[in-house]
Amino acid sequence: MQRGRKKNKTGSRKEISPNLKNMENLGSTVLASRANQIKEELRQKLRKPYKQVIDLSWGDPHAAGVKPLSFVRQVLAACLYPDLVNSNTLPVDVRQRAQRLLGECAGGSVGSYTATAGIPEIVHRISEFITKRDGGAPSDPENIYISPGSQWALRNILKVLVNSQASPGTGVLTPGPCYPLTNFTIKELGGVTVPYCLSEEQGWELQVEELHRALDSAKGVCNPVALYVINPGNPAGYVQSRKTMQEVIRFASEKRLFLLADEVYQECVHGENSEFLSYKRVLSEMGPPLSDTVELASFHSASKGFMGECGLRGGYVELVNLDPDVMKCIYKLFSTDTCAPVLSQIALDLMTSPPQPGDPSYPLYIEETQHIKTMMVHNVKRVFEVLNSLPGFSCQPVEGGAFAFPRLYLPPKAIQKAKEMEMEPDLFYCMRLLEEAGVLVKPGMENRPKEGTHHIRFCILNPEDTMEEILSRLSSFHTQFMKDFS
Repeated sequence: MQRGRKKNKTGSRKEISPNLKNMENLGSTVLASRANQIKEELRQKLRKPYKQVIDLSWGDPHAAGVKPLSFVRQVLAACLYPDLVNSNTLPVDVRQRAQRLLGECAGGSVGSYTATAGIPEIVHRISEFITKRDGGAPSDPENIYISPGSQWALRNILKVLVNSQASPGTGVLTPGPCYPLTNFTIKELGGVTVPYCLSEEQGWELQVEELHRALDSAKGVCNPVALYVINPGNPAGYVQSRKTMQEVIRFASEKRLFLLADEVYQECVHGENSEFLSYKRVLSEMGPPLSDTVELASFHSASKGFMGECGLRGGYVELVNLDPDVMKCIYKLFSTDTCAPVLSQIALDLMTSPPQPGDPSYPLYIEETQHIKTMMVHNVKRVFEVLNSLPGFSCQPVEGGAFAFPRLYLPPKAIQKAKEMEMEPDLFYCMRLLEEAGVLVKPGMENRPKEGTHHIRFCILNPEDTMEEILSRLSSFHTQFMKDFS
């Protein structure tokens, strides 16, 4: 078989997109494969210094043992099995919400199709949530699209922005470190990533001077059309200040860049002096001409935050200041998938319209969400304390998001050994950590931090006892690793 081609079921050959062929292999796929092998070895009673593999590689709180919110699951259950609406087994406000949601579904069933942008009543309530969140800045339901996850929505907006036939290619400024799937999507669509480095020494601050440097580096390489920002940061747990956001907006306006704001961790803010502000709000409060001209797409998701409903695949995008003809094109793109799953639309409705004071479900909802908040504050504090006490580790404060992204200062012998094994140094470290301690984390190389630095990325949205076990295993492993390669 010729390289880059594969047979389909009829025996003919199908050409693989060169954009796909040129995408790098993820080190985490190697780690995940080995983790599955180790799990099987443990089932077969092979002797290991641990009894189970702890997977911190994904921001998947339910998989990590965080319990789903009762109100969310109760409403979903009643929508799936409407007989529960007439049962006294569920709180009255749960039954009322399910009844209302079913009344908004065609045929009264979650198994029916919806409008392309989502169930109109749910889209309207998301718009009301945004307006309230943003201090009264108006949100138009016509500019909101519900999607099967925020990355799906981002991909559609990138399809509009990226011209795969352009020469030079279309560029998108992306942070380093960055959520890796975004960079892969840009490349898959035929675009060019233009990295700008966040300042680790300044708590992963986004500095506008670095944006200017990145834009200058693109000259003769590509034509930058968009700027992608993540706030709160993933994997770098920073929360941007109003001043920083204002500078970013002015930069985007001056350089005529479309602003892509990934804000899926907006509920996860841990720093005492940190506050989440949406780019939509800051842009609106800056007033004309910026508030009328800067093109913005902001993304949110039911997968993140307190809900953590990753498997339901529900997200939305709000679009600001786009040309009507472009909006028509976006509508066509979203129409190709008919609509987002109805259960994910309902999850978004529950996220943006939770129980209110006086509702029967309110006390338990507050208790459960407060428990998650307390758990994350505890984990953030412990990760910072423990990692910074270990030689060869440096961890910036995690102000927001669900990940820690500590820096590794590896001994030269460890770097040499990784080179001999044809591995990146941080992948080598992660593989040893998995083999010897049963802890699965991701190598920082996938997030493209500053060249010459090494990091690991792991989720902190875990039960407190799990986090303590993780930190104990990591500390023991790291101490021995540094001795072995000193």
